[in-house]
Amino acid sequence: MRRKTKQIFVGNVGIGGDSSISIQTMANSSTEDIGKTINQIREAEEAGCDLIRVSCPTRESTVALREIVKNVRMPIIADIHFNYKRAIEAIDAGACCIRINPGNVDMFAINEIVKAAKYNNVAIRIGVNSGSIEKDILDKYGEPTVEAIVESAVLNCKKLEDLDFVNFKISVKSSDVKTTISAYRQLSSKVNYPLHLGVTEAGTFFPGAIKSAIGIGSLLADGIGDTIRVSLSSNIVDEIKVGKQILKSLSLLKNSVDIISCPTCSRTLIDVIGIAKELEAFCESIKKSLKISVLGCVVNGIGEAMNSDIGIFGFKKGIAKIYVNGAEYCTVREYEVLNTVKELIQNQ
Repeated sequence: MRRKTKQIFVGNVGIGGDSSISIQTMANSSTEDIGKTINQIREAEEAGCDLIRVSCPTRESTVALREIVKNVRMPIIADIHFNYKRAIEAIDAGACCIRINPGNVDMFAINEIVKAAKYNNVAIRIGVNSGSIEKDILDKYGEPTVEAIVESAVLNCKKLEDLDFVNFKISVKSSDVKTTISAYRQLSSKVNYPLHLGVTEAGTFFPGAIKSAIGIGSLLADGIGDTIRVSLSSNIVDEIKVGKQILKSLSLLKNSVDIISCPTCSRTLIDVIGIAKELEAFCESIKKSLKISVLGCVVNGIGEAMNSDIGIFGFKKGIAKIYVNGAEYCTVREYEVLNTVKELIQNQ
């Protein structure tokens, strides 16, 4: 069962409470390149992203942010490090949330950011990373241990609470998967604020996707987590696709098509891999809750087909049976499978 946390809003997106688990990414274009950043945000939204973060390191970037906000629908989170003035400028430009790393700003800066966030009803994300813990806490533990990360997070929750501000969420990320999992588990037992999950600096697409699936997926399976970001050295759309698949694998993504397919063997009677890949591409933009199975033979094919909304399995060489809602629908030649199934998907 999912752990229920305090609910906050980033723009019109609820995080925590009864809200669905949202997917985030971060634009990797220069924020000052307004056109490119707008295009990235629109592409991310089309891929199924709910929230996007943009970096605001300069005055020019926060000026650009104002124009970007005007031209996109998705709520924008401003990523702020070192200079609190950028946070205030970003809030004024229309950012719906400010991400700060407490190890990079002092108490005066936090106070100024909180005042602006309160006045504009803007949320804050406390982002603790193993690479930027406060010096005194790091000196205490000697290295960025789980305990050091969690202590930093709890301390900074207290700082905001002391300023009478509770409109925030928290992340405690590490590039080490086990450290990340342990830190979130410890933190979730200490606070009731919504948690932003992720394995930071996870790497390139293949290893990063696996690290993220293990780290984020383990926590979600424990009922921990309210919003996720997969961090990959790859196209940001890849981050969204991996995030959606993690949620889908745990039945946490609404209105999505789940395609299961067998690994194939010498019994395979139809092109399982080709059919499954084309159906995956076709279903990327389909907003329906459907389970589709593609199996190569009758060994598991009949059982999976009967437990799917649409089931396909090899019946004879080059011939497939198609089941709909657990009942046999038709028998077709292999080349007819895709057109038949695509029509069924659209009519479901």
